[in-house]
Amino acid sequence: MHHLYKLLFLSILLNWCFSTNAEVYKWVDKTGRTHFSDQPPLNVESENIELGELVTYTSAKVVDNNSDVTELIKEEKSKPRNYRRKKVIMYSAAWCGVCTKAKNYFKKNKIPFTEYDIDKSKKGKKDFKKLKARGIPVILVGKKRLNGFSAEKFESIYRS
Repeated sequence: MHHLYKLLFLSILLNWCFSTNAEVYKWVDKTGRTHFSDQPPLNVESENIELGELVTYTSAKVVDNNSDVTELIKEEKSKPRNYRRKKVIMYSAAWCGVCTKAKNYFKKNKIPFTEYDIDKSKKGKKDFKKLKARGIPVILVGKKRLNGFSAEKFESIYRS
């Protein structure tokens, strides 16, 4: 019986831990740089950002094509193309470490890409809703979609 109480207590504790919302604080330092943290800064006014259900994808998953991706690709094709490679579009946010990892990979490997910040860009916000995305980064390569980022998964859809 004693073990049952321990198990019940542990279950309640775990449920409580995973049901709390993370908080993100945003502030601008004296040099004008914007910072984001899970802890409020000391002696600096900060803004508590409501993230809702949005997450950073911690693993990468290729998602089958859907009509939302096709519609966005058509919009992008109307823009001039200065290169022969597949068009890469990334929906990201400044506070997303995985997004930064993806951007660094693209730059290092000279992969041209268009980035839309879902917090700052009207188009980014609109497209993100059209994609029914729940996290970032969302990377579109041609008609394929990658939620999250890993070099291996990106290369599998970029080179195919």
